[in-house]
Amino acid sequence: MITLENVNKSFSDNAVLRGVSLYVPKGSSMVIIGGSGTGKSVALKCILGLVTPDSGRILVDGRDATQGDRDAFLARFGMLFQGGALFDSLPVWQNVAFRLLRGALARPRGEAREIAIEKLRRVGLTPDVADRFPAELSGGMQKRVGLARAIAAEPEIIFFDEPTTGLDPIMAGVINDLIREIVTEMGATAVTITHDMSSVRAIADTVAMLHGGKIRWTGPVSQLDTSGDPYVEQFVHGRAEGPIEAVR
Repeated sequence: MITLENVNKSFSDNAVLRGVSLYVPKGSSMVIIGGSGTGKSVALKCILGLVTPDSGRILVDGRDATQGDRDAFLARFGMLFQGGALFDSLPVWQNVAFRLLRGALARPRGEAREIAIEKLRRVGLTPDVADRFPAELSGGMQKRVGLARAIAAEPEIIFFDEPTTGLDPIMAGVINDLIREIVTEMGATAVTITHDMSSVRAIADTVAMLHGGKIRWTGPVSQLDTSGDPYVEQFVHGRAEGPIEAVR
């Protein structure tokens, strides 16, 4: 579903992506791991067209991601943002139905609300939450609302940006389980970026290690502990010593 071919991106003198090549099969769940500042978010932004690569090619479902109808292209994606990114001034249901209330995906207001409540139920939230505002919700509930919004328009591809950041271990486990269940039910293609190894093991079919702007290793999650790659082993086990230098 998604192919990156030798993608390069620099900001001034800072080369963030240095020949990244990655293949994400349709209907699979890929997790990209790596330290802060290694280019994980930039890679997602390049796929979405929010950042233009300096060179290389990005294909989505076999087509050049830079060509064709931009609105139709973006309509294929859902996104769970790291910080939730909910609109404080909108009630929960309007946050969930945001894309269904405007643009190419617009639905009648009543229908959009019904869909929002259905998606809230799917992530374990009761209908009474729909008319609350984000500030009235706990961090875990806000994350669920963000997940409901990500799936509201039935996207083919879903990106998850650090989905468990700021959550306690129990709620992180709940979110991981929800993501895995929903992606499987929808048959969606998922790409997740995370530092959380429990998320990796819960969500991933395949894992890619990004470091220094390059994919150092990729393989099934079942081989993560036996990859034989020094970058992967250091990251997975959280070792201070190894090829990845800690920023001091």
